[in-house]
Amino acid sequence: MGLLTSFAKQDQRCKPQVQKQITPLPNMSRVASIVLGGGAGTRLFPLTLTRCKPAISFGGRYRLIDVPISNSINSGCHKIYVITQFLSASLHQHIFRTYRHDIFNSGFLELLTAEQKPSKRGWFEGTADAVRQNLEYFVEVPVDYFLILSGDQLYSMDFKEMVAMALKTDADLVVACLPVDQKDCSRMGVMQIDEEQKITGFVEKPQDDELIKQMKVQDFVKKMFQGNASGHNYLASMGIYLFKRSALLNLLQEDPREDFGKHLLPTMIKKGNSSAYIFNGYWEDIGTIESFYNANIALTEPNPSLDCYHEERPIYTTRNNLPGPKITDALVNQSIFCEGCVIEAAEISRSILGPRSIVNKGTIIKDSYVMGSDYYTPPIFTDCAPKEIHIGSSCIIQRAIIDKNASIGDGVQLINKQGLNHYDGEYAYIRDGIIIVPRGSNIPDHYIL
Repeated sequence: MGLLTSFAKQDQRCKPQVQKQITPLPNMSRVASIVLGGGAGTRLFPLTLTRCKPAISFGGRYRLIDVPISNSINSGCHKIYVITQFLSASLHQHIFRTYRHDIFNSGFLELLTAEQKPSKRGWFEGTADAVRQNLEYFVEVPVDYFLILSGDQLYSMDFKEMVAMALKTDADLVVACLPVDQKDCSRMGVMQIDEEQKITGFVEKPQDDELIKQMKVQDFVKKMFQGNASGHNYLASMGIYLFKRSALLNLLQEDPREDFGKHLLPTMIKKGNSSAYIFNGYWEDIGTIESFYNANIALTEPNPSLDCYHEERPIYTTRNNLPGPKITDALVNQSIFCEGCVIEAAEISRSILGPRSIVNKGTIIKDSYVMGSDYYTPPIFTDCAPKEIHIGSSCIIQRAIIDKNASIGDGVQLINKQGLNHYDGEYAYIRDGIIIVPRGSNIPDHYIL
């Protein structure tokens, strides 16, 4: 028996008798993400006083815009556009510092801003209008699908699963959705689907109770909810859309209206080739001060729903050349400290302290988010500006958001003493019962709110 014959027989013995069919992974190089980062975020005032909503600091060291960009990168989608409009300077600076593709990568991250053009000289009038006004850039990119993402949501999702569903069903549109209860329906787009997960009905933010009840899903849909079925009888859009290239370009030309959720999605769904991708993980839309506060404080829990410690799905952000936090004589419980913190407080519990946070002796911080500072000392000294940015000694801070570069004097009490739900003051605000100290504020000694 020759050597080649021997190897051939041995090779036959090594081959498995039954070979399983492996579903190929989608080619994510043929997908481009479009992140909508131009919202004014009026309901998040005063956090949006000097910046757009996607630029707001989250979790101590991230920005909200980092979430959709990181999910795209982690899913293998490296062609990314970010559309901006309102108060976008700090957002642009953050993106330039954080996201740099090397010369060996075919990906890119491009910023598209509102600009005067021969055909259009006004601001973006809605989510669909923002995409429509930039079509000349999108038609040049060699992709088969466009992923439309919001710049102000929190979640961790593998977009490859959505793309795989689109390829399998040949759908022109796939809408990411999640199970919700009745009280959430009025702020989201609610849909109905059939056994093949084709979308058969859609209503954007229904306000009528009878109409909401009509959108309740059937029992066979609940079986798709996995562990989220309890108390959830509705299916709502997450504001994440995957369009086939030709379908998106044609839709934007056929329907001239401004918004995806309110206008273009119903138009597309009526054509009958739209599917629903059911997501059973964590998702939060940051629309109010209360939702922003709760999402941040939830990160201090032992097992938070949004896992920022996942090594395979990190949230990317700017790297700071700062030392580790230094903590002296402080009672600490269930809190997060970022780089460069210097803590001499009496007690800190269920709180997040961002980079370069300095807290002096005797201070108590509970259930609060301190965003930290961009520098230890202000670059310009004036009579009304502090010589350093810190939280002074013997302060009490409870259920508060302290924005970046804010300095708080000695003996200050931010405790919402009168239990107010809404308040506008010289040094601080209250929204949804939560105290907010605006960016760059300087609260004098012994101030009480």
